[in-house]
Amino acid sequence: MRVLIYDTTLRDGAQGESVYFSVDDKLRIVKKLDALGLDYIEGGWPGSNPKDFEFYQAAAKLKLKNAKLSAFGSTRRANNLPLEDKILNDLLATQTPVVTIFGKSWDFHASEVLKVTLAENLQMIEDSVSYLRQNNREVIFDAEHFFDGFKANPDYAIETLKAAARGGANTIVICDTNGGTLPLEAVEIFNRVKAEISLPIGVHFHNDSGTAVASSVMSVQAGAAQVQGTFNGYGERCGNANLSSIIPTLILKLGYETKIGPNLTSLTETSRFISELTNLQHDERQPYVGASAFAHKAGTHHDAIIKNSLTLEHVRPEQVGNTRRFLLSDQAGRSTILKKVKEILPETKKNDPQVIQLTNQLKELENLGYQFEAAEASFDLIIKKAFNLYEKAFNLEGFRIIVEKRGDQPVFSEATIKVAVGEQREITAAEGNGPVNALDCAIRKALLRFYPEISDINLIDYKVRVLEEKRGTAAKVRVLIQSSDGRRSWGTVGVSEDIIEASWSALVDSIEYGILNKNSVPKEEEDEPLMHTNSR
Repeated sequence: MRVLIYDTTLRDGAQGESVYFSVDDKLRIVKKLDALGLDYIEGGWPGSNPKDFEFYQAAAKLKLKNAKLSAFGSTRRANNLPLEDKILNDLLATQTPVVTIFGKSWDFHASEVLKVTLAENLQMIEDSVSYLRQNNREVIFDAEHFFDGFKANPDYAIETLKAAARGGANTIVICDTNGGTLPLEAVEIFNRVKAEISLPIGVHFHNDSGTAVASSVMSVQAGAAQVQGTFNGYGERCGNANLSSIIPTLILKLGYETKIGPNLTSLTETSRFISELTNLQHDERQPYVGASAFAHKAGTHHDAIIKNSLTLEHVRPEQVGNTRRFLLSDQAGRSTILKKVKEILPETKKNDPQVIQLTNQLKELENLGYQFEAAEASFDLIIKKAFNLYEKAFNLEGFRIIVEKRGDQPVFSEATIKVAVGEQREITAAEGNGPVNALDCAIRKALLRFYPEISDINLIDYKVRVLEEKRGTAAKVRVLIQSSDGRRSWGTVGVSEDIIEASWSALVDSIEYGILNKNSVPKEEEDEPLMHTNSR
């Protein structure tokens, strides 16, 4: 049994409250999802904003191994010929191999929202699909509001699907756009559709009733060929069906085949990576991928798990790349850390003193607020430091930042820094469009004569997350920095109650990692388009 997984995190997920992706965020997520083994990745609606056009231009240069990139839009406008319709032509301009368009399948929406007759709506669907197919695109038709439409007028709802089929759609997806359909009812309607439509049928559920994952899984069991959703359940209102739960359920519980299967151990990492780039707190109580999913407190549960993990775990955490945690125990996380250490030192053993010390250090850092899912460079440096695999590139002797505001003029920032490289000392100053940018410019200026290669290193993204909201301006913050030397990119992290100190920690890791790996260019990251943003 095989099912295709369609991700719409970058489009439908981005419509969720507080969710925002830069172009570079989107490119990084596409690469991550492709590596995981997704079949389809929906990147955005190119007609809705300039950023999505910019994304598709950059994404065209990506060398995807598993996924097909899809552009999203709607059927043609009423009274437009397909050839003259801007929405359809914008979709074709993205040059994606797949185009997904939605059309109205609820008669109420056709008449009250589009203000067209029911016959005109059917023609709009058929014409739009046909035009895209004539331009050699794989076309997925999303029947918007299908479940509500079916409940109101089942015959007409089915006719909208048949119109898409006449136009040549490759796949038809029935959508519970309002998220109010319960699982048994959803499956009953799915079976009615399957009896009428011979094309592959997919499903797309929103989570307004808290049942989107259940409805998605049950629909696949009923024969759905494609399931759509978002990672971490992001989406407008209550979100979309959560692929972080759907994927392992289909593979581990029901035995479905997907390209993700061999890479399932990367699921937790992928979920957390997307949380970090979204700059939202990762939901640690998520099934499968949350830190609490396999957490056990000391006592009888602890004892039972030690004897046999099946006593209190429905799957093994390592199957989804997660870690069993014994709260208030010294055993949490060592296996995961050992796996990372072995990438550098293959002969390392689990009980090596350095591994034990590193485990304790990382637990302390985690308690302070550090997360390394999107800061792999900082994690790499911590490992190398623990095993004495490199010497610090420089030492800070001090820095000072001046931030000045005069009248209506923009805020002025200047940083002065003193560093030592071996026995040599450098003192320099630089201006910036903010205190962090000024500090970034100053440290690069100070180190340039010692390490000319840092002239190629650019800060391409900068995110700040408040970790203790109730403490207001005294709260601890986590700073996540993404850097690039034009050939590869890497993430670093810093945590402090002072945003400048947190930023400094992340900046230092960024530069040291760039110096240490100046000649290292991973094959999979060659020619990756990097979208540069201003420092803060």
